Amino acid sequence: MKKLLAYTLTYCLVLTIHAQFYLRGEIQGERKLPLQNVKILLHSTNMVYYSGTSGGFGISTKSLRDSLTLSLDGYETKTICVRADVFQSIRMEALSSNASKYRQRLISMTTDQTQSYKLSWSVSDESYFSLVENEEVNATKFPNTAFSLNVNKASYSNVRRFLHMNSAVPPDAVRIEELLNYFNLHYKEPEKNEVFKIESQYSDCPWNEDNKLLFLNINARKLDMDKVPPCNLVFLVDASGSMDMPNRLPLVKAAFQMLVNNLRVQDTVSIVIYGGTVAVWLQPTGGAEKQKIIQSIEELTAAGDTPGESAIRMAYNLAEKTFIKDGNNRVILATDGDFNVGESSEKALEELITRKRQTGVYLTCLGVGMGNFKDSKLETLAKRGNGNYAYLDDIREAEKVLVKEVTQTFFAVADDVFLNVHFNPAIIKQYRLIGFDNKKDAITDTSGDLEGGEIGSGNNVMAIFEVVPQDADTSIYFEAPVAQVSLSYSINNNNKLQKEIIKYDCKENYAEFGAIDKEYRFAASVAMFGMKLRLSKYVRKTDWKKIESIALSAYNPNDYLQTEFIRLILIAKKLYPKKKKNLKN
Repeated sequence: MKKLLAYTLTYCLVLTIHAQFYLRGEIQGERKLPLQNVKILLHSTNMVYYSGTSGGFGISTKSLRDSLTLSLDGYETKTICVRADVFQSIRMEALSSNASKYRQRLISMTTDQTQSYKLSWSVSDESYFSLVENEEVNATKFPNTAFSLNVNKASYSNVRRFLHMNSAVPPDAVRIEELLNYFNLHYKEPEKNEVFKIESQYSDCPWNEDNKLLFLNINARKLDMDKVPPCNLVFLVDASGSMDMPNRLPLVKAAFQMLVNNLRVQDTVSIVIYGGTVAVWLQPTGGAEKQKIIQSIEELTAAGDTPGESAIRMAYNLAEKTFIKDGNNRVILATDGDFNVGESSEKALEELITRKRQTGVYLTCLGVGMGNFKDSKLETLAKRGNGNYAYLDDIREAEKVLVKEVTQTFFAVADDVFLNVHFNPAIIKQYRLIGFDNKKDAITDTSGDLEGGEIGSGNNVMAIFEVVPQDADTSIYFEAPVAQVSLSYSINNNNKLQKEIIKYDCKENYAEFGAIDKEYRFAASVAMFGMKLRLSKYVRKTDWKKIESIALSAYNPNDYLQTEFIRLILIAKKLYPKKKKNLKN
């Protein structure tokens, strides 16, 4: 009997030690509306979870009592004590208008905040964020760096527009990561059931023989078009007076009509317009009625002022009314970005989109026009709306974005994607991330944090580091990686609350620059091209002839986009003369 009692007590103790509790609750904001995608940090394990579409969450824990830290853009961060046997009803308070919700988010981040600044550049009435070029970082002191991934490509077509006009490109209009995104270089499909595939290449630096390049190649899986969810699309069309030019509203109309021709029966389209007034131009219409949608687009005309804020609210409200659970719910804004009625500043619009994106509706921005083009505004809207951004300079670009690359543009496979890179200081002395430059306002705010981006189906993101190797012969470290990479992301439209992480080691697979894959070499020429346009101090000794030579040795003559890039180099070569030597008195 005593043995039985002892066994029973021991068994109960073991059960207690290994007990699993289930912490449940819901999170609400103003007016008791549910908040989704709230970041939930469980203190006992340091694991991160996210609230679902209804604001609910359920977390397994070994502790009856625990504590949580909740954070969400536009709301005050909250830390609370909780019990697993009590259903948690949590309310989050919106930040006041002068709080830090307007803090600029960083694109790339290390703990070394030392940066240099440059003069701002303006062109006509166009607006661009002032960018601060990433500089060298000491790998011994600061081996860790992180940056947000996105698939935006707007900068490339905007740069092309300037060059085709034989005009110098504003340096702040050049975002090198978007130039690289444009070509989808060296795409390698992930293994079955994998979301991402990561590769790397270590080679020489063609603009500085003392340094090396580390290429990081991140590839997103392709969705099966026969299995992609139905689309609930709201075309938000700027039909104001400023759009009354051939390269604006007529281009937008042609672009949307091409998109409509590829709709499926299960897809739905609505149209909201703003020009003087805001109105629902086309009520939700199924993809089977293509001609009705096309005719509705054709009847659009441009007139009046630009109440963009009200139009955005109406478009989101319409998307919410026709919301498809587990579907692709997206507002597609086509505009020159020149809002002049209602809230029009980047900060005010950022607040609006931050709130609206909690509905689960994504935002894609299509920019058009010149002279009064507001690149900074559209970049802000797309970033805050969990979406992407493209610039349409002609009908071929519209076809590329909305027809040939429609799955890349509109079907996300992962959200909040960012990369963390930890360099091996035994091999690397210094490193510099090319592109992914921060806005000046963001880099000066040392409390700023990093926000990931959306990655669409079949997209490739190429990141390039210029690195300074250690002076000693590093061949003895061949077994050790040059750097260790951690890719963090959330799955789009699923019920998983926990963030996913992929680990990858960048092996010391050095090969001479001329021997590496030609698409890596082509990527290097694109990066050089971008740095030269940005007037970067890191390529002062590099001339256009060198860039042209590398591009010609690596490009695919059967690829129209790569062939066109060669032509852009030739234009820039004539447009940007060699720097004249200073004359001595």
